[in-house]
Amino acid sequence: MPFTTRDGVRLYWKLEGAADRPPLVLLNSIGTDMALWDASLPHLLPAFRLLRIDTRGHGASDAPDGDYSLAMLADDVAAIMHDAAIDPAPVAGVSLGGMIAMQLALDHPAQVSGLALICTSALMDAAGWDARIATVRAQGTAAIADMAIGRFLSPAYAAAHPEVADGLKRAIAAQADAGYAGAGAAIRDMALADRIGTIALPTLVVTGNADISTPFAGHGERLLADIPGARHITLDAAHLPPIEAPAALATALRRFLLPDPETASAADTLFEAGLVNRRRVLGDAWVDRSLAKRTPFNAEFQAMITRIAWVEIWGRPGLDDRTRRLVALAIMASLGRWEEFALHIRAGITRGGFTRDELKEVLMQTAIYAGVPAANTAFSEAGKILSEIDAQVGEDIE
Repeated sequence: MPFTTRDGVRLYWKLEGAADRPPLVLLNSIGTDMALWDASLPHLLPAFRLLRIDTRGHGASDAPDGDYSLAMLADDVAAIMHDAAIDPAPVAGVSLGGMIAMQLALDHPAQVSGLALICTSALMDAAGWDARIATVRAQGTAAIADMAIGRFLSPAYAAAHPEVADGLKRAIAAQADAGYAGAGAAIRDMALADRIGTIALPTLVVTGNADISTPFAGHGERLLADIPGARHITLDAAHLPPIEAPAALATALRRFLLPDPETASAADTLFEAGLVNRRRVLGDAWVDRSLAKRTPFNAEFQAMITRIAWVEIWGRPGLDDRTRRLVALAIMASLGRWEEFALHIRAGITRGGFTRDELKEVLMQTAIYAGVPAANTAFSEAGKILSEIDAQVGEDIE
């Protein structure tokens, strides 16, 4: 088992993966050890040589008494990276691990080539942490285990995976009290907020849409505002994405740390070209509303539609927009896809894409080739949209 000893404290680490892969350092949150990343390993090991570390006070590392500091914990990581012979390297840290990563970038910039700051912050509630530290020192980590799990995992995930929630709770309760309290002091006393503006490294800020400990508001948004050039991604997770969203997090890390400029440029070009077609057919207002409604769950799907449907199909020269609109309406009426049916009727009528008589003819023909029930519903749905359009026109005239 590899250990690095610094100031008499043994620090446990593990180096995994092919030697010819680029390195990546993974740091854990307070209350967890390197096993936090277990579910992510199958997604990361094909791309990286991974250095995982049990932070001082956690896992197999020693847990000395007293307050720790972020500078101390960053020095620990720097010493381990040196012993593992993988500096410089990018560092991905969750919560406390992200704070250590920022401190490491400030204190040891030559050893860090990039940052992935996951569900973390540069400024926390010192009074709240002081109270938590006092509780742990007086009653032990078991006294805060339930509270920690409520912050670590989203309620839905914890309910669906009780074995994970119970395992985390047992791990927190079994952790050395001195280690948790010492690391808590590092969070309480950190002084990052006024310094992170000097970080000059590629930085990815990862937030969880169910994270109540370090949500985007007040935490992720501040990192983005203060760290020059920082990029952002939101995952469907609470405070520990390596557990709740391991594949999505690994994908984000791979795309950020191992970008393929040609592929990314081509995808961006296709997306922008698709937006041009999409705006031409559906209008700016609808497209802007659609883009504003994107979520971490559907954003990639929306991007795929824009790149493929709106470039490869709506961008083809063989049919004009009017014909494609009417073909789309006939297909959607036949399949009963009424939401999209309504969208294309509204866009086509209000933007002069086709006439009401042309719409009627399409639905008449749909009755023959797709069945009267489908056309009957299509006429009803179309009538609702036409009535709404007429009412809106009347309001505008008044």
